[in-house]
Amino acid sequence: MPSPLDNLVATGKLHAEPAAQAEIDGLLRSGAVRIADAEKSSNSLESRFDLAYNAAHAFSLAALRHRGYRSDNRYLVFQVLPHTVGLSSVEWRVLDGAHKKRNLAEYEGTTDIDEALVEATIRVAREVERRVRALGAVPA
Repeated sequence: MPSPLDNLVATGKLHAEPAAQAEIDGLLRSGAVRIADAEKSSNSLESRFDLAYNAAHAFSLAALRHRGYRSDNRYLVFQVLPHTVGLSSVEWRVLDGAHKKRNLAEYEGTTDIDEALVEATIRVAREVERRVRALGAVPA
């Protein structure tokens, strides 16, 4: 029985591509820098949100790449988190909501961001990071 990730390859939403440890390490480094800055209350709320969102995306993409897949769509890396690192639907939906807020800010100039959203995004991003790091090195 094909995995849900393989089914997404069959529909063209994901691409199978061998994992590259250097790429995963780079995504983890990028996410770690951003999440640390997102946790600094001295930064503006909007900056903290942007940093937390981008850290979450980097960690989520690292999880997808570790499994040997790539996506052309930013949102999909969040939606497949239950299959890449076993994240609950409640947790990945926090990141899906952050993605929607990010798009509104990015494309429509709407910034309806509050402390609770930033804190939730940071919390879930940290959980994704923990789970990706627990996956260990890509098998050779």
